[in-house]
Amino acid sequence: MPDELSDCETYLTDISERDKPWDTHRAASDHVKQLYQQAGYEGYSGRMQQCSSLLDFILSANDIGELLLRLHSAHFCRVRHCPTCQWRRSLMWRAKFFQALPKISEEYPTIRWVFLTLTVRNCPLDELRATLGVMGKAWGRMSRRKVFPVLGWVRSVEVTRSANGDAHPHYHCLLAVPASYFGKNYLKQAEWTELWKHALRVDYTPVVDVRAVKAKYNRVNKDESVTGLHQAICETLKYTIKESDLTIDAQWLVELTTQLHNTRAIATGGILKKFLSDSEPEDLIHVDGVEELPESHDVPHLQFTWREKVKRYAKK
Repeated sequence: MPDELSDCETYLTDISERDKPWDTHRAASDHVKQLYQQAGYEGYSGRMQQCSSLLDFILSANDIGELLLRLHSAHFCRVRHCPTCQWRRSLMWRAKFFQALPKISEEYPTIRWVFLTLTVRNCPLDELRATLGVMGKAWGRMSRRKVFPVLGWVRSVEVTRSANGDAHPHYHCLLAVPASYFGKNYLKQAEWTELWKHALRVDYTPVVDVRAVKAKYNRVNKDESVTGLHQAICETLKYTIKESDLTIDAQWLVELTTQLHNTRAIATGGILKKFLSDSEPEDLIHVDGVEELPESHDVPHLQFTWREKVKRYAKK
């Protein structure tokens, strides 16, 4: 009967199209929950069943007076491979970095930014933990080299699934470099590749991609915007595992869970460490950086519950 009446309900996306990701990620969480349940991981599946089942929003105005829904409270399961929690963690990491940017720029006004991707050969999934250990040691060796031109860094791990089920772990790194890097200290892509290969101590040439983060000049304000930097931050601090890879089969998900247990997804170093803690964010609610929300009887609340059968949030 509820499904027959679903057309009469008001859904979250009817009120706020910008909140459509809630439906997408929560639907993926249902799929992952079912795979854990199939594999006998009742603890994880039970926690995910309750994850973000009720969302409590308040109406809030942005800088231009536009009314928006702002999340006020919700319960999150914090299962590492819950797509909803993974999404919220990535938003919190980005918010932390964006909040730190003014302080970083004030203390280090001349630094520039470089986006670096470091890969290794695919490995069997049951060797993922060992491979990540090798990569971590290689990063340590590379970062201690005198030619390593970096003042500070943020590094994330991404693991994708190959067609045959192998794992493809790689690093996304946002590097703060001195302005002199783009002069006599500049390293070409081939030199970065050689650095990484030498640090890995392998007999093959790993794929390395390095790009300068270009700021765009704002002719109106006559200053440089950080649009390019924001894009690089978002690419660095995104999901660890694509949702499409998490929802393929239970056996792969369970082995992935075992291999990544107690491993670190995000790490920071150098001058950025004092601005950014690499501990997992505890707050998964205030992803816009506004922690203090108004507490007033005059502030309207809207609550939405997850409708698993129709895969949408509906107004309570």
